[in-house]
Amino acid sequence: MRRFLCSTIAISTFLAGCAELRSDPVGFEDLADCPEQTTAGLINRQNRLGPTSNSQSLQCALIFLRNSDDPRLRRSPLASRLCLHLAEREPDQTKREQLAAEGVAFAEAALARDGADDGALHYYLAANLGLVVREHIALAMNNLERLEREMQQALILNPDIDHGGPLRLLGALYLKAPAWPTGIGDIDKSLTLLARAVEQHPEHPLNHLFYAQALWHEDYETNLGQVKTEFALGESLLTEADWGHNVVPWKNEFIEFAQEIGQIESSNR
Repeated sequence: MRRFLCSTIAISTFLAGCAELRSDPVGFEDLADCPEQTTAGLINRQNRLGPTSNSQSLQCALIFLRNSDDPRLRRSPLASRLCLHLAEREPDQTKREQLAAEGVAFAEAALARDGADDGALHYYLAANLGLVVREHIALAMNNLERLEREMQQALILNPDIDHGGPLRLLGALYLKAPAWPTGIGDIDKSLTLLARAVEQHPEHPLNHLFYAQALWHEDYETNLGQVKTEFALGESLLTEADWGHNVVPWKNEFIEFAQEIGQIESSNR
């Protein structure tokens, strides 16, 4: 089954319904022992806050950012990135969408502060927006062009962020979105972008997985050998680096695609 994909991980099949971007921030419990934060200290360690960080560290930093008016932080993509990391590991759908919507809002505000040339802002806006709309078909369809536009800007301004994230997400968007005239799906564009992602950033597991999926969708019989090669490369990369909290959901995506391949091969015997 083809699925619409708008995040650093694959997303679920659209469910019927519509939703608005949530504006109410998620409250965090048991954070009384957050370390004292300063703007300078947070800026200095911002690159260490990511998938390998524990949730409390990310939450404490996000709370500080919510209460800060410092323009250095307000123009930064850090808040939007923290929201994305927390949303991706949040099992509760409502909280996940709240966190992602907050990430969208942080990115929009930063872009409005003369941040239009910051590719990271466009990237994290698109990644968060994808998480917000993924369970809501009407909202997702209404945001296809915006997702495409933000990812294209990220690709132009900062193509190497997140191990080729703009290539990966835009390629996945073209793969999973409905094709014309309903949507913007385009298998040729998807293959071109994901081939670049694999070539330029071969270290990232999802670059190989998404490229394998695109090859599979194009012609699973002709491309089966290459599909399996890319799949195996991506799967092995999961254990070759510390991907932190991303490992579990990524493993699930590999498992699901392996099952899809197995089902088709079984039916053709």
